[in-house]
Amino acid sequence: MPNHHKNNTALLLIDIQKGLDDLSFYGGKRNNPDAEEKAKKILDYWRAKGHLIIHIKHNSTSVASPLAKGKKGNAIKEIVKPLPKEIVIEKEVNSAFIETSLEKILLTNSIETLVIAGLTTEHCISSTVRMGANLGFNCVVISDATASFNKTNKEGEEFSADLVHKVSLASLQGEFAEVIKAEELVSRYKE
Repeated sequence: MPNHHKNNTALLLIDIQKGLDDLSFYGGKRNNPDAEEKAKKILDYWRAKGHLIIHIKHNSTSVASPLAKGKKGNAIKEIVKPLPKEIVIEKEVNSAFIETSLEKILLTNSIETLVIAGLTTEHCISSTVRMGANLGFNCVVISDATASFNKTNKEGEEFSADLVHKVSLASLQGEFAEVIKAEELVSRYKE
């Protein structure tokens, strides 16, 4: 079990952006409709404790994407809007570590454990967690503060958002991360 203290644990809120509300662009259906509410509870708790908070924002390089820089959808949702003193890292690919200052910031702050919430489980959460674990960080994914979209494969088979979410988390559990619910996280960090 990793050593969970405020001086070595950071909260990463990944891609909680307005554009991800465009369900038609992202597969039609999403699971965990209250994921942002759970992320907000964790964020409020982290702020009250003075723990390190890092917001990750995706700037899609596709002009068609609601997350393209300059579009309204690129903005971080009001529910988890960063405070002026909080770090915001912008990325253009799935992993928050690629071509960003994230790893340097974590190392500078002696961070060992990453608590991760946001969107989407199968893309940017998974990519960031896998890379974070490969870089030596202990990763804790908050299952009910993350969400997925429906997926269709090349053969036209459809997979529900809930199935995509569960399989994505199962693929991370153990090898790359510990997967827990928001309530367990808050009770674990009570001092």
